[in-house]
Order: sequence, then C-alpha cells, then structure tokens
Amino acid sequence: MAASLPYSRLELDAPWLLPARDVPIALLDDNDGVAERAARRLATLGYHAVAIVDEGVVGASQAGLTLFEGVNVPSKTFGEWIHHRCRTPQITATALRARLDAGERMLLLDGRTPEEYRRMTIPGARCCPNGELAYRIDELVDDEETPIVVNCAGRTRSIIGAQTLIDLGIPNPVLALENGTQGWFLADFALEHGADRFYPSRVDADSQRKAQIRAQRLGRHHGVQAVDATTVSRWLSGAYAATYVFDVRTIEEHRHDNIGVARHAPGGQLLQNTDQYVAIRGARIVVVDDDGSRATVIAAWLRQMGHDAFTMACEQARRIVGPALPPDGSAPFVLGSVLPSALRQRDRASAATHLVDLRSSSAWLSAHVKGAFWSIRPRLVAALQARGATLGDRIALISDDADVARLAARDLLDTGYADIVHVCHDPARWREAGFQIAEGTGELAQAARIDYVFFAHDRHAGNRDAARAYLAWEQDLVAQCSALEIGAFERADL
Repeated sequence: MAASLPYSRLELDAPWLLPARDVPIALLDDNDGVAERAARRLATLGYHAVAIVDEGVVGASQAGLTLFEGVNVPSKTFGEWIHHRCRTPQITATALRARLDAGERMLLLDGRTPEEYRRMTIPGARCCPNGELAYRIDELVDDEETPIVVNCAGRTRSIIGAQTLIDLGIPNPVLALENGTQGWFLADFALEHGADRFYPSRVDADSQRKAQIRAQRLGRHHGVQAVDATTVSRWLSGAYAATYVFDVRTIEEHRHDNIGVARHAPGGQLLQNTDQYVAIRGARIVVVDDDGSRATVIAAWLRQMGHDAFTMACEQARRIVGPALPPDGSAPFVLGSVLPSALRQRDRASAATHLVDLRSSSAWLSAHVKGAFWSIRPRLVAALQARGATLGDRIALISDDADVARLAARDLLDTGYADIVHVCHDPARWREAGFQIAEGTGELAQAARIDYVFFAHDRHAGNRDAARAYLAWEQDLVAQCSALEIGAFERADL
C-alpha cells in the first residue's frame, strides 16, 4: 500500500519517510507531471532508484492494483483484520448506555489523542491514548472486576486498544465500543465536548513493575527483541540504512528528554497512522521508551503488521552514533520574509504584486487576505500564468510555515521568477497595513481542493449518512485487499 508524500512538502518529509537513499521508490501522481518533478527533487537529495508509474494512479488501477478511498488504509485494514482474527469483544452504544443507566460501574477509556478527546467523547470517558494503556492501566483501575470499554471515533483504535489490554492479560472484562463516538451519535446519544479527564501523569513503582512484566511476556510471544546502541549505529551508517527510530513516549516526556536520533511518534498514532511514519517495506523499526513497557507493546503490534520491529531504552538511544535528525533537504537559499506593510509600499511604488495563500484550502475558505488566491506548490506556476503574472512581478507567498513557502519559492525561481517574498498570515498585521480580511466569503471548486479529503468528511458534523458510509468503508477494507496485501498480516504469529 502506498504512503503519502505530498509534493508541497517533499524535501521536508522525504528524509524522514525514506531514510535509505538507495531504496527503490515508485512515484504515483494524477498523470499530471508532478511525479516527474518530484523525481528530480528526490535526485537532488541523493535518491538513486526512483521510478515513475506510467499514467499514475489510472495506470496502477488498469494494472489491477486496488485504489482505496480514505486515509491510513494499512492501519485501518489491520484493525479490521485483528477484529476478525482475534474476535475482539465489542459492545454496542445502546447496550453500553443501558448498563451505565442501570448504575453499573464501568471504566470508559478514550484511546485517541488528547486533542481528539477534547473535541468530543463518550460522556464520562477518560482520555488514555492507546500507546499509554500498557504503562498506565494500573493507575486507572483499582480492581479486577470493573469492565473496561475502549472507544475511539470509529473502529480501529477501539479494537486495537481493547485487544492490547486483553493480550496483556488484564483480568478485567475488556470491550471495544462498536463504532466509537460515531456509533454513539448514530444511536441518538449526546456526546461530551471539552472534557478534561486525562490519564494520570505519574505512574508509581508497583504499577510500572506490573506493566513491564506484562509487556515482556507479550513481547516474547511475538518475538520482540531489544537492540543496543552499537547495533543501531551500525544499521544507520550501513549501505542500506533503512532504519527508523521512534520515541513513543508522550509529547511532554519527549520535549523534556529529547533524544536527537529519534523522531517523536506517540505509540497509539504510530499504529493508527503507520503509513505517515513508515514508507519503506522491509525496513527496521526501533521503538524507544524509558522502561520498555510502551515500546515493547508497540513493537509487538508492528511485528503483527509485518514490520521488523525492535525495542531500545532511552539510555541506549542517547549513545547512538550516526546521523541525528535528517536534514530537511529544502531549497538552499534564504527566502526573505516581510511584513504586509512592505507590500503596501511596493504597491505604491511599482509593478504588480501577486498574493498567493499557501495554507490549507480550509484555512483560506475560513479567512484570507482580500485579493489573495489559494494555491499549492504543484499548481502554483500554472496558477500564476493563468493570472497573467510576468517574471518581473513580485510574488508574495502567504504561509504560517516558512519552509513550505521556501519550497514553493524554489519552483518559482527555477521558472524564472526572481522577486519572491514570504509573508505570515497574521490578520492583525494585514489590517494594520490597510488590507482587508475576507472571512467565510471565498469559493473553491471541490475538484481544486486536492489537499482536502472529502470522503465522509462531515461525519463528525452531524451528517448521519456520512458516518454510516465511513463505518461501512472501514468494515469492508479487508474484503478489498488482495492476498498479497493481506499476506503480511497473515504471516504474523498471533
């Protein structure tokens, strides 16, 4: 299954997503020439084995490959496969509500990120991302009888979270909430918004010891091995350095104790969005934490997904000798940043200035500088040409991410534009300079918004049909996969 590497961020994300420069890479596009441009950029970064799929995604489909809707397809497919393979017990929203209304004591755990949890959750649920379950469960439940229900917004993290606790040998009854918050909404039950019941920040020594024992037992069952700094240093410096190193602790722990060679990837999200972190099939994945409980559980899941996963303690990770964080590979020039007032002075003085908003299409539709048009890097040159821009005009790139603006500017420089500046989207600054901010008045054709996934996009905004369509899509993923695509899961020793 293909990983997403948008051309707008290609030089920024490729070193992370593709740590081995000699790995064979196949690029797909819409048969619109973007793959050729991406191949040239990758070549400048040192990638030597880049091929382009003829006719892009259309050619792939004609060759018999399945094209999937939606995002994070490998992880979601794996979740459904685990549900069928392990028969993960579930509870419907109606049954859960009846038991709660009857006064039964139950522990509801939301296995998503804190940001998603705050947005909406099951009333009374407590936030504990799946990657933290193994480490913190004994701080969350104080007996062996209370039923534990794990939910997410749909299906995958409910299933993986519940099965994690079952596989660890937690004695309590454990259930996945069928269809998550969407199932709760479809049953006409109200969701809670703005909840703040988070997992405990501290884990005592006894709970930590129990977590380690359970994780070690699970790791042995799935063949998880620990590696040392010498081994990983050798992997990273080898001719075929297809090795990923991830710190799966919380963002607070990562910031407090940043291990330079390891990219932060919260454990639950590394499983939920694996294709956003790992693109090379057959690569080694080294999972880092401080006591082994979280890393071992995440590595066990990754191995079941078909990855070659190992664990490493933070102490060992600090000793790794090799490349630290990879360079971003972005354009080797400094793109000047100016205040909006400088653009107003330019307007009074001379030639045309074109305002280009490089933020997301959703952000542009919400609010943008009046007169600025929305575009993205692969379509920017064509968009300027369609507006009659000349090579002598000034191009002002509006973005909250200077690196994204710098990459787009590099394409403009290669085309012949020379007067290019970056401007932050700060409405107050723009208003001070005399520009107007258009709020909610812009229009973009759906076909133009290639940065936005429209598939069931409003399922969390009250669209019941979209929620039903999304849940049906998740449940049908395994049936859409070929034997080759499912084979990696089936070879895993469950």
